[in-house]
Amino acid sequence: MAVNFEVPLSEGGVSEGVVRVGETVRRPLRAHSPAVHGLLRHLESVGFDGAPRVLGVDERGREVLSWVPGEAPRRPLPGYAVSEDALRGVGRLLRGYHEAVASYEAPDGAPWDGETSNLDGEFEVIGHCDVTFENVVFRDGVPAALIDFDLARPTTRLFDVVTALRHWGPIADPADRDALLYRADVGRRLRLFCDAYGLERERRREVLPAARVRFERSYRAMRNRARGGGGWARMWPVAGQRIRRAQDWLERNWDELDARLC
Repeated sequence: MAVNFEVPLSEGGVSEGVVRVGETVRRPLRAHSPAVHGLLRHLESVGFDGAPRVLGVDERGREVLSWVPGEAPRRPLPGYAVSEDALRGVGRLLRGYHEAVASYEAPDGAPWDGETSNLDGEFEVIGHCDVTFENVVFRDGVPAALIDFDLARPTTRLFDVVTALRHWGPIADPADRDALLYRADVGRRLRLFCDAYGLERERRREVLPAARVRFERSYRAMRNRARGGGGWARMWPVAGQRIRRAQDWLERNWDELDARLC
């Protein structure tokens, strides 16, 4: 009889206690897990294959999700993950996710993790809200799926796009970028992503203001989470300073980025 061993997947991140068991992923249940499960079941029902499937709860009270085959890039980033083809692919993947989730009506009062308010604007979708390199699964160098929906919540399409652009642009001080993105033409990358996503040109004037808001809110949110200890507390001393440097870099390069986008 085959024995499935638990392989830790957290790697010191904020999602602690995550393990792979065979072709499944086991994660501790949290208050927002039922809301995320409803979202993932909807994606399955509409045929969106770029997300994990909910398989139930195991004997230890952990949620059981399907293992998504492929490779999620880790640092230092491999060349295929920072290519322009990959960038376009992530833009198309995010658009496909938004189209699939647009028909989902979340239960009233669903306890999504973190901040949920109408500061983003009128809610349009349940956004992924954490489309980092680590949360995109590639197959044969092509972005194929999104994983880790812990930060999913009601938001607008634009704010979910901006959250992704912070990482994939990246909208960051060069000192904090991966080596392969140190000299990245960020203005070009923002435009390529928006082109692939299909963001209307009249909305591109809103991208940088939304990024400005996102940075400040992320700073406050991460600081508050860090007070609770755990992975957030470990990340905060470095992450907080990175956000501040990114804000400064955005302001210094605003005019050029806006011109390239629009």
